[in-house]
Amino acid sequence: MANTAQNQTTNSAQDQQRPYAVVLYGATSFVGQITAKYLAEFLAESNEVKWAIAGRDEEKLKKLQSEISGAAAAGNVDIIIANSNDEASLDEMTKQAKVVISTVGPYLKYGEPLIKSCANHGTDYVDLTGEAIFIKDMLDKYQQTAKETGARIVNSCGFDSIPSDLGVYFTQQQAQKKFDKVCNEIHMRVKAAKGGLSGGTIASMATIFEEVGQDKSRRKQVANPYLLNDDSDAPNVRQNNVSKPEYDSKHNRWLAPFVMASINTRIVHRSNQLLGYDYGQDFKYDEAMWMKDGVKGQLTSYALSAGLLGFATTMMFKPSRELLTKHVLPKSGSGPSKSEQENGYFDIRFFGKAEGQDTINTKVTGDRDPGYGSTSRMLAQSALCLAQDISHDEVGGGFWTPASAMGDKLLNRLEQHAGLSFEVVADK
Repeated sequence: MANTAQNQTTNSAQDQQRPYAVVLYGATSFVGQITAKYLAEFLAESNEVKWAIAGRDEEKLKKLQSEISGAAAAGNVDIIIANSNDEASLDEMTKQAKVVISTVGPYLKYGEPLIKSCANHGTDYVDLTGEAIFIKDMLDKYQQTAKETGARIVNSCGFDSIPSDLGVYFTQQQAQKKFDKVCNEIHMRVKAAKGGLSGGTIASMATIFEEVGQDKSRRKQVANPYLLNDDSDAPNVRQNNVSKPEYDSKHNRWLAPFVMASINTRIVHRSNQLLGYDYGQDFKYDEAMWMKDGVKGQLTSYALSAGLLGFATTMMFKPSRELLTKHVLPKSGSGPSKSEQENGYFDIRFFGKAEGQDTINTKVTGDRDPGYGSTSRMLAQSALCLAQDISHDEVGGGFWTPASAMGDKLLNRLEQHAGLSFEVVADK
């Protein structure tokens, strides 16, 4: 305990000496640029928060810096040159920051050097990865180092997986207030979502399928709902997985697989562990997409399920994967237009059930394109929450999830500044 307290004190002292509250690494990527512009607008009236944009291409960084120069905060925006292939440059960057935001994916290919540097230098870190096997690799390699240096590593701070993670957290809080007990079962359903995919998202998916296709042990990891639970007493409760069309007779809707369930469910189960299994050792959680009732809904569910299966199969094999990524799918650096981002939205529902048949329904909504407009805001507010709201006495070093590291403070920030809403809804 003495060493932990000493490390926390040292880390707090380091924070006071570091010039930047936040450094945005990969600032010229598609989502990086959106995040940079949002940060500039959000921090325009705050002269106390000094931040920087970072990456390997100085010319592109200067162009981005000029684009956000209309904001008053632009005077506080510096440029740092750093490259994932240059360990010294990453170390120089992480030593100057309280929190580093990483938008450089695919993380399996490019993410490790930065996490290593942050862990070594006691620098907090957030990203938007949806790559569960990447998080597992980093957790196994750098958890102990991060604990020793005080670095708080928080993965999946975008649409993967904040709405799911904080949605479950919020639902359990409301159940505790209403029933004086938590839900031992929650089903998440995507009621509606509007937004597009970027080339970066496609690249991450291609990398995962490539990894799984080459290594059978990876397939076992991907299939494990408790992949990110690293305690000796991890649960072994069989979890439902909506992998094919199903009919939800309670709500009179067809269900289809949700492509992000594979990361979101793992993050939620890790949160349960890090929160001391507040949700219970027997907690069950699954995710799916809601389709309409009737023949139309059934056909849509079957078509979507078949499309996902076909996509996964195609991406598993190198020739077909390269053909698809080169000639069909969006290229890296591309994504939804500004209008598409602003006109996008999401509405996801949580159906909780506690012992004794008590039920509670909640929803999480966002007023921007989920993958980019909303993700950039979630990511930025997560970094600012770590930098400004969560002391090292409250949360020490190690690998955390959004709910376990930031909980209510992040939830409040997202409602106030990121266009998200968390609500209890009437049972229907």
